[in-house]
Amino acid sequence: MDSLTILNYKSFYKKLKEYKKQNMKKVFFGAFVITLISVSSCVKVNFDEGGNVNPIDSTGNISRTISGTISTSRFYPKGIYTLRGYVYVTDGTTLTFEAGSIIKSDITEKGAIIIERGAKLIADGRANNPIVFTSGKPAGQRGPGDWGGIILLGKAPTNRPLDPGPTIEGGVGRKYGGTDPNDESGILRYVRIEYAGIAAEPGSEINGLTLGGVGAGTIIEYVQVSFGNDDAYEFFGGTVNAKNLIAFATADDDFDFDFGYIGKIQFGLAIRKPDFVDAGDAGNGIESDNDGSGTSATPRTRPQLSNFTFAGANNATGTAANHNFANRWRRAAQFVIRNSILMGYPKGGFDIESNQTVDDYFNLNISEFKNNLVHANAEPYKTTNTLGITAAQIQAKAESEGNITYTDPTAIMLESPFYSITPNPLPKAGSPALTGASFTGMNSFFTSTTYRGAFGTTNWLTGWTNFDPQSAAY
Repeated sequence: MDSLTILNYKSFYKKLKEYKKQNMKKVFFGAFVITLISVSSCVKVNFDEGGNVNPIDSTGNISRTISGTISTSRFYPKGIYTLRGYVYVTDGTTLTFEAGSIIKSDITEKGAIIIERGAKLIADGRANNPIVFTSGKPAGQRGPGDWGGIILLGKAPTNRPLDPGPTIEGGVGRKYGGTDPNDESGILRYVRIEYAGIAAEPGSEINGLTLGGVGAGTIIEYVQVSFGNDDAYEFFGGTVNAKNLIAFATADDDFDFDFGYIGKIQFGLAIRKPDFVDAGDAGNGIESDNDGSGTSATPRTRPQLSNFTFAGANNATGTAANHNFANRWRRAAQFVIRNSILMGYPKGGFDIESNQTVDDYFNLNISEFKNNLVHANAEPYKTTNTLGITAAQIQAKAESEGNITYTDPTAIMLESPFYSITPNPLPKAGSPALTGASFTGMNSFFTSTTYRGAFGTTNWLTGWTNFDPQSAAY
């Protein structure tokens, strides 16, 4: 008998415990146990401990294909599954994958998972047993855009009108956003997302992980997005917080913030692949707008970020032309970025554009850029505005607030931060990144560190990441 179809023993013992509480005579309890064990020897139980239905196929075994619209909560035990086409998880439904599961997209009907408002995705892996969402192609044949990606839609505020409400990009036709900042869309922890990013139409792509109006009740920690054909992460409004995020070899932007996102993120790593970038756009470590027109719609986009390491293409041999800035803040976006490292971006490091974005940083101090280490192959500081504020003035302000500017990235003294299948972004002994962080005035969400960048002396990449998924045997 398939091990995935036998009685769930946790559920069995739970039933025993509940029955025993009824104070029945021991003889009746013993008879109940014997009966239940006898029944369990021939009956397949299709529920997990939480009461979710295990989907059963026509042979009586766990279905290995995930497709269509899911409106009944499902629990998938550890195993290998095929995602076929766009899969919609509806309001009130929870989709759960056990740690160690591998979800591969169908090659012909490229998959995507869309968690609609009120639904949840529980993908709670472990450092030694991550959950992987990846291409269905064999090793050596995988490529960016082999499937769609994961979309979480929630009921947290955005700066788009509630009526009729915004619809998420990517051609999925589902709305997002609402009025509950603490809305919950599930758990993503120790998860890898590889080779995602199909485009429904030009300018409307599915990113590795797309978050639309996702609330602070959602847990997002230890997630790696690799070889995505669009952005690694895009936040459309919402209040969700996150820690330990990796963007590796992304075509477009590593982190994109729009439509009033006001969450907090700590410990982020972005590494660019020199010969891979979106030919029709510009690839940045961060790109952020309040909205596409640069209006003052509220809430204003204002991510709070700390302990990021942005490692660009660093003008390596074969660097594609569209690699751009480490940080690109524009179109009335506000920001807080502290205790981070920006290095090796061909066209600029800290770039701020539009009068309102510049004014909020330079004059009003609503935005913050403090205690960072800044390098770029071209101009470490750039600005575009008609206020008369120059890049030299931006640099002077930045350096007065704890930022240090470098002309040579090796002076930051990281082990091996740039693209390879074995990167090591930890600081060397004596690195300026090991000291100088400050969390004065920051929210209690942030873990106080002495170091700048995503790493001190502990490598949190160990065990669950993979920087060479092309060779992985799934």
